[in-house]
Amino acid sequence: MNHRLVARDGPLKGSVFSLDAGEFSVGRNPSNRLSVSDPSLSRQHCVISMRGGQFEIRDLDSRNGTFVNSVPVHERLLVDGDEIQIGNSLFLFLSEDEQATPPPSVRLEERSPLSGATVVLRSEDSRYFQSEKVATVTLPVLRVARDLKALVKISTTINSVSKLDLLERELMACIFDVVPAARGTILLTGEGPDEFSSVFSWDRNHGAVEPFPVSGTVVRKVLGEKVGVLSADVTGDTALEDAKSLLLTETRSLLAVPLTVFDRVLGLIYLDTADPRARLDKDHLELMTAVAAVSATALENARHVERLEDENRRLKAEINIQHNMVGESAPMRAVYRFVSRVAATESTVLITGESGTGKELVARAIHRNSPRTSKPFVAINCAALTETLLESELFGHEKGAFTGAVAQKRGKLEVADGGTVFLDEMGELAPSLQAKLLRVLQEREFERVGGTRPLHIDVRVIAATNRNLAESVKTGIFRQDLYYRLNVVSLEMPALRQRREDIPLLAAYFTARASERSKRHVLGVSPEARACLMNYDWPGNVRELENSIERAVVLGSSDFILPEDLPEAVLETEQPAGAAITQYHEAVAEAKKQVILRAVEQAAGSYTEAAKLLGVHPNYLHRLIRNMNLRTALKTTG
Repeated sequence: MNHRLVARDGPLKGSVFSLDAGEFSVGRNPSNRLSVSDPSLSRQHCVISMRGGQFEIRDLDSRNGTFVNSVPVHERLLVDGDEIQIGNSLFLFLSEDEQATPPPSVRLEERSPLSGATVVLRSEDSRYFQSEKVATVTLPVLRVARDLKALVKISTTINSVSKLDLLERELMACIFDVVPAARGTILLTGEGPDEFSSVFSWDRNHGAVEPFPVSGTVVRKVLGEKVGVLSADVTGDTALEDAKSLLLTETRSLLAVPLTVFDRVLGLIYLDTADPRARLDKDHLELMTAVAAVSATALENARHVERLEDENRRLKAEINIQHNMVGESAPMRAVYRFVSRVAATESTVLITGESGTGKELVARAIHRNSPRTSKPFVAINCAALTETLLESELFGHEKGAFTGAVAQKRGKLEVADGGTVFLDEMGELAPSLQAKLLRVLQEREFERVGGTRPLHIDVRVIAATNRNLAESVKTGIFRQDLYYRLNVVSLEMPALRQRREDIPLLAAYFTARASERSKRHVLGVSPEARACLMNYDWPGNVRELENSIERAVVLGSSDFILPEDLPEAVLETEQPAGAAITQYHEAVAEAKKQVILRAVEQAAGSYTEAAKLLGVHPNYLHRLIRNMNLRTALKTTG
């Protein structure tokens, strides 16, 4: 295996670094195996090491994080093609199995120079590129006509084929119609002098065959000097008399012509024969030189298209396993496993959890990894519209169904036909709409508002709610039969406070995104601010964290997010012992505590009266007491 990092952007752009079984440390410090002179990197930023036969990247609590495929990570196993963003540098992780997928090989033999018994022809000297030579040629008219017809046929054929293997097959078939060769091969060059990215071999009697040995002397001369070479009598050529491969096959004559595009040789066409009655001659060399000239560009284009298709397949494979969720904690790994299991099915999914936990992201991930990925994903917020508007939005309406219905309108369910419908805030759905939706789930049909004709649809339904639907069923707010229809497969999204280890990753991700949007370069989150983020309970979950980071990026003035850039609610939370917090914020928090304690004492323990004394709302005072963990202190003073 050949594992390496290729720098695609940053101070080391264009450099390639080989990876081995040892630890490969990256950072600003010169002691790292990969030292990058970039102030946005930490001194010891991350390390790449082998684990269980695979390479793993581990962030070393860097200030601005380590990103893999635009997602911040703490630890991640790397796969071929992963993009690693470290500060201002972008690296590509490549892993090639040289034993499993070796480049096409053809055996090259002998290295002695060619003797004078050979004929050498440059492409520009071919008679078929000089009209005056074609007009005065002494060949039989029928042969000239046949050769010109072959050139036209080859030109037409190669311009109608885009697949490389099919193009090579068609080209060889056309060549063997006019050239009496027994075997032939098309060699397209690779990275090394004797390496080929593509080898296509052909036999007159058997069609496509395994690669056969060719003359290394001829191949190197053709590629090195960009000339066509003909040996009409191999047995009499002193330069080739020691070539075992040619002797074993009793090769009598051979020719090879270069495939050249814009003065760059991309390979060659090699032909030989052992039949003394069907020798290759100078006229065949003239013709093959012209054939190579007209087919070279087509072969290069086909090879380029093949590369693009391979890259496209790789990118599609990445997209199929990607999602927009960030986190490596155990609760999030459980979410990823859930998505991978249910995505391929057609089951209805119910996603529960507090607001801001990312329920819609899960729904989109399920759709993206499902067979319906090419069809629409339609999201509807059931709490955002009134009952009447929501009914029209869901089911559509006919012209004249109600005042203002001046034209027929397709509903979201109809628009999503073949795809996925995501019903957010499902617990807010009115009872009348619950009954209509139950029919959709049971029969996969509905009627537009004001319509009489049932419409049939094929949709997958994913619902989400922050309510406890089981309790809503007990109180009669939500239909029991609808609940059972929705709750086929369910997932409860973890609150952010239940996966605190993901907070640094999320903060790094939101910092990078907000920095790009606001056009203000922020390198990351300071350790002091990170301590504040980690200690806060985040009642608004990921959405609240995202808003807090965006606010800090917009209002901050330094290269890193500092505690003073964060919302007051985050700073009010009591910091654990030993937390990295500035003396200023520690003093402010202590002053707040003393003011609150004195006010409650003066109000004889009444929080309402204490709020009046402080000039704040009672709810705000309750939040301060809860965030700053003052209940124990107040009981003691009371």
